[in-house]
Amino acid sequence: MSKRDYYEVLGVERNASDAELKKAYRRLAMKYHPDRNPGDKEAEAHFKEVKEAYEVLSDPQKRSAYDQFGHAGFDPAAGGFGRGGFGGADFGDIFGDIFGDIFGSGGRRSGRRVFRGADLRYEMMLDLEQAVFGDTVEIRVPRMAACNSCGGSGARAGSAPQTCGTCGGAGQVRMQQGFFSIQQTCPECHGAGTVITEPCPDCGGRGRKQEVRTLSVKIPAGVDTGDRIRLTGEGEAGQNGGPPGDLYVEVRVRPHPIFRREGSDLHCDVPVSFTTAALGGEVEVPTLDGRVTLKIPPETQGGKQFRLRGKGVKSVRSQVTGDMLCHIVVETPVNLTREQKELLRQFEESLESGGKRHNPRKSSWLDGVKAFFDGMKS
Repeated sequence: MSKRDYYEVLGVERNASDAELKKAYRRLAMKYHPDRNPGDKEAEAHFKEVKEAYEVLSDPQKRSAYDQFGHAGFDPAAGGFGRGGFGGADFGDIFGDIFGDIFGSGGRRSGRRVFRGADLRYEMMLDLEQAVFGDTVEIRVPRMAACNSCGGSGARAGSAPQTCGTCGGAGQVRMQQGFFSIQQTCPECHGAGTVITEPCPDCGGRGRKQEVRTLSVKIPAGVDTGDRIRLTGEGEAGQNGGPPGDLYVEVRVRPHPIFRREGSDLHCDVPVSFTTAALGGEVEVPTLDGRVTLKIPPETQGGKQFRLRGKGVKSVRSQVTGDMLCHIVVETPVNLTREQKELLRQFEESLESGGKRHNPRKSSWLDGVKAFFDGMKS
């Protein structure tokens, strides 16, 4: 009986990748395995055929020979694909990698398993000046550190962890359930691969102890709320000799009594008197570099915005310095005397006698209101 083409058996193209071959093999092997088809001779024959095809095509040298010479390029008696026959096949070995992928076992491991330490997060509050110009700040971080007494091993000085007798140091045990072969964490050593018979008295066998570490953190100029500074290796200590985690310092900038920051720009409200807004004048305004004089032109309206170029912030991500935007706030006088109130009434009457010339925005707004109500009546 002539053999079928191996590519046809697996249902793949001749240029199929290794990943495509493996995927096809897994699917067909699961479908035809005798444990899923008890007493079905046809399924058993298909299973042997699929296994034979995959053993050839998954080997680069065998596949190259097959592509050139076909079945004639192989001698089953020479130890090719017929090795041991089906009767010697171990279902757990054949499908171990399948269920290992599903359950994340990562395969067999020998020796003691190590675990990387956890990353830590620290929220740092900064003043605006610290964030803009940079600073060096000391922080105190509680964390799990390697025990000095045992060097992180968890075992009493003079002793050492012993290989786990349950898993043989693999950290995992295999369980057979029907045709499923499942690996799970060893219940004795909890995946470490070793057990501690003489625990360290200082850390209780954990290999780590709680400590509070003082660190100096260099704050780069231009940081803002939401930025993170990573300190490599300053997180929690690893277990069983594993590498430490990292510390992430998250920046939070406190509200400032004068400035508001938006990106690289600073915003500042500048209150001016009614007289200065009407007649013009000069006002001193603060910047991060010192005081500057801002000229207020006559007839300046409330809400007017003036831009001071280059008086903002140089972002940590850019060499461009932002601007400072001054928002004019016309302040209404308070606590007026009787004489002042009378003078304001006289002043208001003089404005009214001038018609729309003195209050163009008010007159335009009143015209709009009148048109609105006239439209509702019609």
